[in-house]
Amino acid sequence: MNWRSSFTQRLTDKNRISSRLPSSTPNGTALIKATSSGFHRDTTKQVKTILAILNFLFLVLCEAPKLLVLTVATEKTDGFLRFMQSADYFNYTVKVLGMGEAWKGGDVGRSIGGGQKVRLLKEAMEALADQEDLVILTVDSFDLIFAGGPEEILRKFQQANHKVLFAAEGLIWPDKRLADKYPSVRSGKRFLNSGGIMGYAPYINRIVSQWNLHDNDDDQLFYTKIYLDPLQRQSFNMTLDHRCQIFQNLNGAVDEVLLKFGTGRVRVRNTMYDSLPVVVHGNGNTKMYLNYLGNYVPNAWNYEHGCSHCDHEVVDLSLLKDTSLKCEYPNVLIGVFIEQPTPFLPEFFQRLLTLDYPKDKLRLFVHNNVSVYHEKHIQRFWEDNKNVFGSFKVVGPEENLSQGEARNMGMDLCREDATCDYYFSIDSDVMLTNRQTVKLLIEQNRKIIGPLVTRHSKLWSNFWGALSLDGYYARSEDYVDIVQRKRVGVWNIPYMAHVYLVKGSVLRTELKERNYFVLEKLDPDMALCRNAREMGVFMYLTNRHEFGRLISTANYNISHYNNDLWQIFENPVVKVSHKTYSQRCLYVLLQPCPDVFWFPVFTERACDELVEEMEHYGSWSGGRHEDKRIAGGYETVPTDDIHMKQIGFDKEWLHFIREFISPVTLKVFAGYYTKGYAVMNFVVKYTPDRQAYLRPHHDSSTFTINIALNNKDTDFQGGGCRFHRYNCSIESPRKGWSFMHPGRLTHLHEGLPTTNGTRYIAVSFIDP
Repeated sequence: MNWRSSFTQRLTDKNRISSRLPSSTPNGTALIKATSSGFHRDTTKQVKTILAILNFLFLVLCEAPKLLVLTVATEKTDGFLRFMQSADYFNYTVKVLGMGEAWKGGDVGRSIGGGQKVRLLKEAMEALADQEDLVILTVDSFDLIFAGGPEEILRKFQQANHKVLFAAEGLIWPDKRLADKYPSVRSGKRFLNSGGIMGYAPYINRIVSQWNLHDNDDDQLFYTKIYLDPLQRQSFNMTLDHRCQIFQNLNGAVDEVLLKFGTGRVRVRNTMYDSLPVVVHGNGNTKMYLNYLGNYVPNAWNYEHGCSHCDHEVVDLSLLKDTSLKCEYPNVLIGVFIEQPTPFLPEFFQRLLTLDYPKDKLRLFVHNNVSVYHEKHIQRFWEDNKNVFGSFKVVGPEENLSQGEARNMGMDLCREDATCDYYFSIDSDVMLTNRQTVKLLIEQNRKIIGPLVTRHSKLWSNFWGALSLDGYYARSEDYVDIVQRKRVGVWNIPYMAHVYLVKGSVLRTELKERNYFVLEKLDPDMALCRNAREMGVFMYLTNRHEFGRLISTANYNISHYNNDLWQIFENPVVKVSHKTYSQRCLYVLLQPCPDVFWFPVFTERACDELVEEMEHYGSWSGGRHEDKRIAGGYETVPTDDIHMKQIGFDKEWLHFIREFISPVTLKVFAGYYTKGYAVMNFVVKYTPDRQAYLRPHHDSSTFTINIALNNKDTDFQGGGCRFHRYNCSIESPRKGWSFMHPGRLTHLHEGLPTTNGTRYIAVSFIDP
């Protein structure tokens, strides 16, 4: 029974008619009533009513044809899997041709080829040739995604009123000499693209049945010659999708395409033709832009629901805590790369040690390219932890390896070991603060994935959202939002560095070739990413959690004894990058004496390094009245000290006062706004045999800070400070804690005798 003879039956079947109507369309009776009353109202309502009637009649009279998607894919690449996910989202029926077959169609990304796709399509169409009500949609799969569903694409195809519809583009390929033979178009793209073809099965079959070439001949040239033949164009009733109603080819059209965020789903919009294409094809050199679009289209991320695919195929390592399961944590090789002098390396190693992961499942490979400076840090860490990890291998500067060679060596160690499940590469300028980092990356179950790490208060990060034409950094539209975590998810990106996780199985299959870090004149990280892109392996970045920070290695001066103290400008991050300050000082404030405040300010490590720096300098003043370091050359109440200026630390110390002491001042001395300036900044040394105490005195300051740099009863006995006006003494100074008190008039004070050992304090006379 054809559709004409069944019309009467379907028209009387109320249930069927009702089921075919969209929820927004009124039933037949309502339409008649709406019509009779609607013509007495405004014209807009009349038009809407007529359109509703026409839509109703179209649904009743026309059985929608069936749609079958045919695509060629010889292997399940990341691009193919993404294509299938978008097809599944819209419930397309997809038949894959050639899976498992060797690809003989040439390198279509760089030259002509692709004939194998036509041959496979020809073979498949032989069984479908007589299905007149079947619409065939044949598309590429490695670089293509669906943005709309079957109903929409069929509606647009029928509106085109042709039997065969080809995708169109503004660039001609592969033979530019054929440009003049193309029909002129009033508006739209003029040239054929074979990445998308839609038509009724008998017509598609008749077209591809003409194929008699080789697999490595060009498929697009084959279709182009048929289309350019006026007789065949008329016989097959062919046209191009000139205005991108169905097919959007990105090559030559990136500037025309924008994301359109809607409720629940994101579309691609062509701004030139104001269309919403259903099929988006990243042909030519636009695959990276397709990856960007694929981070949103069709339902990967939107403003209402955030990331909808982040938990797709994740693994749950928490299940391994169940001892009844005969499973173990994956084996991970950590590759550590110290390619330049880096601040806070001991802290870097300590954070690796505190990762929440079974240490027997971790192996360590360390490449140190810094000749002398970092050897002491690595040696100390190795001696303390050589038996903690599954294995521990160090390659030093004496091996004379380039950075690319060293990184290849680390990756090869995992590639050549069948038991290596993951390779975790991390540079020494990455300060991880999340102990779960390795677990979280493994659970995302991606081939290559990195955690977002950024520079403090900067947009500098470990990834690029886009690349320029010459392959270097370009800012994507969403880069800032991802860095600032305004958009949270798992993102397909073109470039990453510093820290990432790679599956061992991928290293042994898709990335099995060596020297991925060596390519032309590119930096090793850029070479790796370019090779991965060319192999079709997607690289992902996750910002679903806070992972840590990137340390700045610029201007790192290693001429001091403890160079990290000088990093307060470059790396001021509290508890992450800079260790000379504790945020607790704003929350822990004691008042042991009137207007004397006591609060933590330095870590113990910072105290030790400041003392070591002073002792390394060694030129203590001896507590003499004659002092050429100060104006006038005479000190009334001298101490045995070394000034910050003497070790070149005065700028850093004043910055410390302004950034970290001034907020406390505002809190405890309300209404006083300090300038944060001090001339006298020094470390004092008290010993029984040199200078044990300091007589009562006022300080030349508006207020003074006095920071204890070592421990009472461990490093010395005695000491403390007594304030005469209040007969109040503080005799148990805590290491890393500071006094803050007025310097003049009310707070006459003295330094109590140190009876044994050596006591160190850091003092500043602020706002003199």
